[in-house]
Order: sequence, then structure tokens, then C-alpha cells
Amino acid sequence: MSAIDDLRETVARLRAPDGCPWDIEQTHKSLCDCLIEECGELLDTIDREDFEHMREELGDLLLQVVMHAQMAEEEGRFNFDDAAREINEKLIRRHPHVFGDLSLEDSDAVLLKWEEIKAAEKKNGPEEDKSPFKHLPPQLPALLYAREIFKQIEKKSLPAEGILDRDAISSLSNGLTEATAGARLFALTAACRSAGIDPESALRRHALQVRESVTTRVEEERQQSEACRG
Repeated sequence: MSAIDDLRETVARLRAPDGCPWDIEQTHKSLCDCLIEECGELLDTIDREDFEHMREELGDLLLQVVMHAQMAEEEGRFNFDDAAREINEKLIRRHPHVFGDLSLEDSDAVLLKWEEIKAAEKKNGPEEDKSPFKHLPPQLPALLYAREIFKQIEKKSLPAEGILDRDAISSLSNGLTEATAGARLFALTAACRSAGIDPESALRRHALQVRESVTTRVEEERQQSEACRG
């Protein structure tokens, strides 16, 4: 058997009626904190370029995937092979320039085609999301949440005039380096603490406000367009 098959067999044994009491008691929800913790530990090894421990943390993260797949199999929902098959099919489907005869010049073209295929898949799905923004998990840290909101505004050319100060953003990004960005973010975080402000909550609330404002504007423009056609 392969190493992944060995791991799956071990996890199944741990979850068996005569297996480990702790593993048997776990549910999808009870392991959420473990999943977040393992992701954080893996990110730490990546930041430090600690490849020896990266291998270990990748294994710990893989264990979480196998555990969730095992529980889903026990529930009669899906198994590890189903999850692996689905992501493999998605990769092939969304890389027609590799597995098909399409020619794409660079990574920008690749990303554009990926989004086109993704949008077509969602449109043909059981429910089409009318929001101009894709769903973002509420557990996402505010900094990542804000980054994704801005990314979607830029990528989809969403109307954000008067909502975002693009000139200020452009000025701040001019010559910005990772070190400078880190120093500025740290200083702002420290200033928030001095002012009694929770920076995480402040950023999340503002990002949500931007999202709601842009969504409202998109809907207003859609209604105006329909009225003109009518």
C-alpha cells in the first residue's frame, strides 16, 4: 500500500469501535480548532523556511483532512477518494492550457481563464449567487478578509468610486516593501491599542461596510439598467 493508504487505514482503526476513545468522540466541528492550529503551525514553518518541520506540519495537516474524510465516510456522505477525485477533476477542467489545446501566454491569462471557468461552473450550478462578491468564511482573519474584498473589487471592476479612496491606496502602495508594510501595520496596530481600539474588529467592520456599499451600488446600477431596457 502507499503511505496515504497506510494513513487512512490507521485513522479508520483509531475511529473503530475498539479504537481510541478520544478519536472516536471527535466530530467535524470539534476538530475546527485543531485544523486552524495546524494551518498556523504550517504557515510558521513556511515563514521560517524550516523545511524539516514543514514536512512534519504538512503531515499534521494531512491528518486533519483524512480525519474529516473518514468521518464523512462513516456518515455515508463521501470518502477520501471522492474528495481527491473532485479536486483532480477541477484542476484538469480549469487548466485547459495544460490538459487541452488552449494556448495562454502568461499567468495573468491563466488566472483570467480560471475565473471564467469558475464563473461558468457556478452559473450552471444548482444556485447562482447574485452577490458581486464571492462567499468568504466568517472565520477568516480581518486582514485577509479586507484583502479579498479589495481583490474582488479590482478583479471584477466593481463600482467603488466614493467608497474607496483609490488615490490614497495608490500613493500608499508606491514603493511599498514587505518590511515597510509590516512596520506600518505594526505601528497602526500599536496605535489602536493605545487608543483602546480592537484593530481586528475595526478592520472587519470597515471591510464589511465597503462590501455592503459596493453591493448596494451594483444592485442600483442593475435596476437602472433594467429600467432603461424596459
